[in-house]
Amino acid sequence: MPDFTGPPVFPSISIPDQVIPEAPNLPRAILELPRGEAPSYIPMLAPPEDLEPPVGVAKEGEEDAKEKPPPPPEVRKITIPWINHDLPVPKEEIVVAAGMTAVVSVVATLTATSLFNQVVKLLKPVFMQLAKRIQKKFGKDGTTTEEERPE
Repeated sequence: MPDFTGPPVFPSISIPDQVIPEAPNLPRAILELPRGEAPSYIPMLAPPEDLEPPVGVAKEGEEDAKEKPPPPPEVRKITIPWINHDLPVPKEEIVVAAGMTAVVSVVATLTATSLFNQVVKLLKPVFMQLAKRIQKKFGKDGTTTEEERPE
């Protein structure tokens, strides 16, 4: 029977002393002192007041009629009253061609959609009958048993 009259004695492990080796002798790093560059300002040269544009170049604010290309012959300009704004308008042939192209594309799209819906209505029963026959052939008659029914 153990003796419980004294202080408790816990089991212990003796760990040997650690031997730490000496640090290796490394050469000392030579670092240059950091240098900062002071900001500098490069002055902007302003043009003289009597500066003239080169020959053949229009001055600012002036419009030179020679430099504007003439408008293409298929474009006319209509002046809008009260605001005096010139609005470029293409020739009638171009407007009619663009309008007819848009009308034909819309009619073709609506016709194709309508025909597709009619074909789907007609062929849906045929595909359903075909699917039922294939299911019967492979043993599935389309009815669900109690095990297959979701709860």
